Amino acid sequence: MEALPKRKRIRLPDYDYSSAGAYFVTFCTHEKRCFLSEIHVGAIHESPAEAVRLSAAGEMVRQCVCLLPERFPELKVDHFVIMPNHVHLLLRIDGERAIRESPLQTKEDCKRALLGKAIGFLKMNSSKQIHQLFPDLSVWQRSFYEHIIRNENDYLEIWTYIENNPLKWAQDRFCE
Repeated sequence: MEALPKRKRIRLPDYDYSSAGAYFVTFCTHEKRCFLSEIHVGAIHESPAEAVRLSAAGEMVRQCVCLLPERFPELKVDHFVIMPNHVHLLLRIDGERAIRESPLQTKEDCKRALLGKAIGFLKMNSSKQIHQLFPDLSVWQRSFYEHIIRNENDYLEIWTYIENNPLKWAQDRFCE
């Protein structure tokens, strides 16, 4: 019997995930299908955010993103963009629960970080809503990419990346 391939570790070794911090998160649609938005770069006065025109599915994702701070009070959504086949989020965890599920658990016992729970909540709830319109659509790829923001310069670079991502998309023309 062949051994199953090992999944790539996405966690930063020796990082204290129980501490408050900022995170850049990206997750993609299943098979990177383009159905969340369309990018229209038009008039020169338009901002990159105005170039993103959400589909019905994309609007459902936006609503779920906006629910995150209500569902997880320790989590703040600082910036985000819903691209045709992926979502970028700039999140900040301000509380003591960055990783702990209950006060009785030790750092070593914790398996699910608040970040993972929040992304799971977003993907699950947006999928449920999208399936009401498109019952046979597989919505999300498994897992997500996360980057721990280490300093203010890193934060500003990621903010700018999210802000300008629609223009880059329009230049690269991924979905035509």
